[in-house]
Amino acid sequence: MGPMARLRVKVTPRAAREALAGRDAEGWLLVRVTAPPVEGEANAAVTRLLAAVLDVPARDLVLVGGAGSRRKQFEVPLSDGELEERLAQALSRFLR
Repeated sequence: MGPMARLRVKVTPRAAREALAGRDAEGWLLVRVTAPPVEGEANAAVTRLLAAVLDVPARDLVLVGGAGSRRKQFEVPLSDGELEERLAQALSRFLR
């Protein structure tokens, strides 16, 4: 596999809908999922949402930190620049 970028996300489980909600002051990507934070359901939902918006296979996203926390870190099979470009496009769609 090629380059791996690190993506920091702050998750809101049990949200009304699944969406990217922007970035916080520290640069964490804000992600809302409808799944509850039990038995890995929210982690799986976040992985599916990120895979869809970044156009990468879910199996290639690796949760490297925060499995039991609202703050999670993923490794994404993209360069840092490509990750930021795809996030900017996705955020523009979600935040209209």
